[in-house]
Amino acid sequence: MCLGIPGKVIEIWEEAGTRMSTVDFGGTTKTVCLAYLPDMEIGEYTIVHAGFAITRLDEASANETLKMFDELGILDEELGA
Repeated sequence: MCLGIPGKVIEIWEEAGTRMSTVDFGGTTKTVCLAYLPDMEIGEYTIVHAGFAITRLDEASANETLKMFDELGILDEELGA
């Protein structure tokens, strides 16, 4: 399964001309490429798929989705946690 997972951008930097970020998925963090959303800011929420931030979303939607994924047991599977 390859789901888009919501997370919060907690750090941003540039690497080889590309904006990169650390995204927090409810306690698990991953490095994520911001090439598709170069204007993302720290504190914003995004859907991440295959290591790329692909869309923005609001905090309530992100938290609701993370909770549902956790209850279904898919969060650990998708994040490799």
